[in-house]
Amino acid sequence: MNWIILIAAGLCEVAFTYCLGRAKGIEGTEWWTWMGAFASFYVLSAVLLAKATETLPLGTAYPVWTGIGAAGAVIVGIFIFRETATFWRLFFLTTLIASVIGLKALS
Repeated sequence: MNWIILIAAGLCEVAFTYCLGRAKGIEGTEWWTWMGAFASFYVLSAVLLAKATETLPLGTAYPVWTGIGAAGAVIVGIFIFRETATFWRLFFLTTLIASVIGLKALS
């Protein structure tokens, strides 16, 4: 169950980076709305991470959490914000995902 909570925490991290990307370049009420969503997902992500680390080792949970967030942010950047998908960017994304899977397999 705590692995599911950890994955949810990582997805909340992806959500807050999405909100941050949407807030870029806008002003007024819309900016405050996206930043409010950013703050909400940020807090929820941290709370879920703390809950997951009650039984999972911190040395595994934290890298998995950041790995999900980092990989998700790159994927969101490529598919939603139209960032470039170069060979090296995809190569290092793949190594990041492989590292997260390796940490999960060893714990």
